[in-house]
Parts: sequence; structure tokens; C-alpha cells
Amino acid sequence: MITALIAALLIQSPSSVSVKQVSGHWTMTVSGKPFTVKGAGGDGSWSLLASAGGNSVRTWGAENIESDLVKAQKAGVKVMVGIWLGHKEHGFKYDDPAQVTKQFEQAKAVIQKYKDNPAVLIWGIGNEMEGYEQGDDPAIWTAVEDIAHMAHKIDPNHPTATVIAEIGGKKVPAIHNMCPSIDIIGINSYAGASSIYERYVKQGGTKPYVITECGPPGAWESKNSPWQRPIELTSTEKEAWYARAYKSNVVDYPDLCLGCFSFLWSHKQEATATWFGMFLPDGTKLGAVDAMQKAWSGKPVEHPCPRIEAMSVDGDPAVDPGDSVKAHLTASDPKSDPIKCSWSLVSDSGVIGVNGDKEDIPDTVAGAILSSSNDSASIKMPKTPGAYRLFVVVRNTHGGAAVANIPLRVRGAIPIAQGAKVKLPFEIYMGGKADLPFVPAGWMGDAGNMKLEMSSQDESHSGSKCIRWDYTASQGWGGIAWQSPEGDWGDKPGGYDLTGAKKLVVWAKGRYGGEQVTFSLGIIKNDKKYFDTAIVNGEKHELSQSWQKFELSLSGKDLSRVKTGLVMVIASQGKPATVYLDDIKIE
Repeated sequence: MITALIAALLIQSPSSVSVKQVSGHWTMTVSGKPFTVKGAGGDGSWSLLASAGGNSVRTWGAENIESDLVKAQKAGVKVMVGIWLGHKEHGFKYDDPAQVTKQFEQAKAVIQKYKDNPAVLIWGIGNEMEGYEQGDDPAIWTAVEDIAHMAHKIDPNHPTATVIAEIGGKKVPAIHNMCPSIDIIGINSYAGASSIYERYVKQGGTKPYVITECGPPGAWESKNSPWQRPIELTSTEKEAWYARAYKSNVVDYPDLCLGCFSFLWSHKQEATATWFGMFLPDGTKLGAVDAMQKAWSGKPVEHPCPRIEAMSVDGDPAVDPGDSVKAHLTASDPKSDPIKCSWSLVSDSGVIGVNGDKEDIPDTVAGAILSSSNDSASIKMPKTPGAYRLFVVVRNTHGGAAVANIPLRVRGAIPIAQGAKVKLPFEIYMGGKADLPFVPAGWMGDAGNMKLEMSSQDESHSGSKCIRWDYTASQGWGGIAWQSPEGDWGDKPGGYDLTGAKKLVVWAKGRYGGEQVTFSLGIIKNDKKYFDTAIVNGEKHELSQSWQKFELSLSGKDLSRVKTGLVMVIASQGKPATVYLDDIKIE
């Protein structure tokens, strides 16, 4: 009884995690014992992760941290606690003191509340908030440093990390120079994971690092079909990518790499339903789990997943509407256990979220599989033109599976979901009108130096008020897309059917004269699910201090779904600019 009580108290005691460099060799210890991260990100079974030899998990945000830490303690694993930081592309402004202060206080509250939880391993401050270019914005790294510095003051028992998307640009030197309180650099890397060490050192990296996401090449790193759909590796081919990422960092360079989190210990629709998931939606494991279990434990898996050697279709994968396709499969079980294959055809919109954003789950085509076996299938393609994917799932009798897919296409013009039919002329903004069919919410360029507001009747062209658009910077450019629905860049249905329209009309003037603006219609390209059926680029106009009428010809354009009714761009002339807009309509 006493022994059990002491054991329970020990389990609840806060752990002390230390990161130190000894004789040029970085090590991490937990309560004085050496610790190498053998982990994954995702909310699958953490008990299964532990039984496979894993010892840690990663989260991206702290919204579920209470239950996550309880779950981790039960499973006996540690947590790299993600503290989400805002992304510019989601509207966060690092030059806005109010937003930055609020973010700081939210991070402080999480650290203060959970610093003594025994499941905490590392504070993960932000994920890919630096963007995909140079990644050296001082405002971002100052915010990260402030949180990391605060974390060390509140909690001296856990190291801090920040997570970046690959190591291109100036990200690595930026963190070294501007974030002295960051102990560990987390790196998300897929196709390039096996070369991270060499590239990191070449860029001057001296802080220890952890691979915080790794797996197969992403859709952005893969070859495409002729109709621009990414070609996915089979789950069997992916195993090698997981194993190689772990070995080429954790095993080969333990002096600098403190561990690795594989992605994703769950399932997720991202490019496809199976691209990064280490499990199927029903919880069945895929070969990536076997690869990591062997890497973590050093032992072979007793009941490995089935393997897919090849999948193909006869002839051209692009066929006419209603044609039949014959598919072939070579698959087996390493232990010669029985296998069972299931086939399905799903639509493939080609919409891929940015930064892992949520994607819609594609529809399965009912009745498409005419016949199937463990080595072939006959598929009746739909009569509707467009892109599709043929999937096969191979299962064994021990809870393991393998999966593969092939992009297919039905030739012909893809039918467009039309926007709401309206009468012409169609008013976008007229003299103080408050109910706008298109919302000026798509801010672009130097958005932090733009303002949009209603101006007085004295300035208007007609009616009670006009729109005043200020660009306060003396360099660069700014733009605003008028959207339907608000905030959408092609992921949601909406827009208007303006068939029959001949021109876009905008009345405008400048406060000072000489302001240079461009008025266009449509901006969403057809790589998005709900795109503008017409993109009409306008010419650059120089404004005067008097109202002028500008027209953009729409004749001969497919206006059946206009999602972006107006796109206006202003270029700096070496000084701030003010533009007045009124009487905007489609005629």
C-alpha cells in the first residue's frame, strides 16, 4: 500500500528536462536520464505508440492540452506542448501591439498552468509562422523570443523550441541571432529530411534541432499527372521515407539532433485521404507504423503490414465519359497471411489546403467498381468529365493494411457550378450602400498600411457617402479583392452569374492626383475548386483630383460564376496615397 502510494506520488512529480552541450555533443535528459525523442504528431492511440517503442508526442496548439496531458500520462509518453502563434496569411499582424500582447498573455497562461505537469517535455512556440520565403521578419522572431524568455523565467525546468517549415531562406540564422532563449529548433521536412543535418550546419546552425514533422514527399514535392494532380507513393514506398528521415538525423548525427516526430500518427485529408496518415480512418495501421516501430525499438515487427509491389491501369488513364478501366495490383503479406483488397473511385478536385488547412473530403463514386479481386478490378468511369482517383486498400488478418491510388481522368469540359443569377446592371457599391454583394475582405500586398472606410457626402460622386481607400506607405503596393463569400479564395461556393454583362464600371478620383490604380475582375484560378470563371486584368490608371469613369470590357467572357467582382491594386509613388471610389457596377 505504502509502496503504491510512493509510486503514485513519483508519477505525479514534475519532470526536469535539460538540454546541454558537453564536449560539442548536445544531449537532452529527463529527470537526469538521457532522452532521445522517439515520437509522432497526431491524436491516434498514444498507448499503441508507447508499445511500439515511442516515448513522446507533439501537439500544434494548446486548445486541448488538459486532456492531452492526461492521455499522455496514461500512455506513459511525454508531450512537446504546441503553443500556436498567428500566421500572417490568416490575418495576424506582428506589427500590431494589441495582437502580439494578447498572444503573449495566452502563451503565458498555458505555461503558468501546466509547467508542473509531469508529461510536459518541451514548449513548442509556434509552427511555421515565419512563412515560406526568407523567414527573417524581426517582428515575428522578437515575439517568439519574448515568449521563450518568459517561459524560462516562469519554468526553468523545460526547454523551449520553435518550429519552422524546412530551413530555406534566412530562417536558421534569424533564430540564432534573434532568439537566444530558444533552446531547440524544430524543423518540418519531408522530401528533404535526409539532408537536413548537412544543410543546417552549412547555414551556421549550432543549436540542437528536432525533426518535428517528417514523412513521404508532400504533394508540393511530387510529380503530377498530365492534368496536374499529384502522384502519391504507395504506403509501402512511404515506409522508406519515414525510416530514412529518422536514421539520417537521429541515428547518424546524435551530437546535434535530439530526436524526431513522424507525421501523422492518425489520418487526415490532405491532398488525398491517405497522403500523410500513418493509419486509415478506421484505425488500421499502415506500413509507416511498422517502419517507426522498428526504428524506435530496434526489433522486427511480429505482424507487419501487407505490401504493394505495383498498381497500374491498362492504357491511357485519361478516358472518355462512361468508358471502362482495367486496373491491376501486385500485393502480398510478408508472412504469407491471407489478404483482402477493397477498391473505390473518388472525385479529385485538386484543391490542396495551404499550411495543412482543412480540406473537404471528396465524394466516393457509387457503383463505379464493376468487379474486383486481390489482383485486379474493372471500373466504370463516370459520364461527368473531371479528375478522379482509384484507391485500393489491402488488409491482412492482423490489423495491418497497405494503400495505393492512381489518378484518373474523364475527358471533356468540367461543368461549372454557377453563381446566383442576378439582373443587370448589378450594383457592387452605390453611394453609401451598406449591403454589399461582394465584400472588400481580400487584402493583399502591404495590408498593414491600408485603410478602407466610408467618406463624407462632400467627397462622394453620388449619394450620401463614397469609399475612401488609404495606402499609407511610401513604397510597395496594396490590393483588395471584393469577395463572395467574404474571406474566400476559392474553397467555398458562392459568387454571381453575370452572364450578359459587357463591362465593369468604376468611378474614382485621387486626393492629390497622380495616384496609380488598377481595376480588374476575377482573381481565383482554376487550381481551386470554386474559381472565377473569368479573370479580366485591367490597365493601370492615373487618377486626377476630379471624378473619372473607368470601364473594363467583359465582352465574350464566361461570367457564369464571378467570385471576385472587383480587384483593385494601388502602387506606391514614393508617398502615401488616397483614392475615393463610388458608383461601382456591372453593366
